Amino acid sequence: MEDTFLDLVEQAHLTFTGKSDGEIAFGALKGFLDVRYGARDGSACAEFSWEGHDENDPACGRRWAMIGTAGRPVGHFYIHNGDDLAFVCERG
Repeated sequence: MEDTFLDLVEQAHLTFTGKSDGEIAFGALKGFLDVRYGARDGSACAEFSWEGHDENDPACGRRWAMIGTAGRPVGHFYIHNGDDLAFVCERG
């Protein structure tokens, strides 16, 4: 995805806060996370559902993220009854 899309409404981010909370924003999507921590393929992993808005329409889904081999967060993002995409993050 182009940076102009990712930062369409605000700076794109995936933020984990506290023991089970967080926030996500990219494009016109903004949501709040319900996080559970565990392991995937022997690496620490965060799996979470999210709920929010995409272009002012209610949206929800699920996602997982883990630290990849290059030390960057990687994962997969799912929108309920919609698109899904793999991602790689840069630490902010």
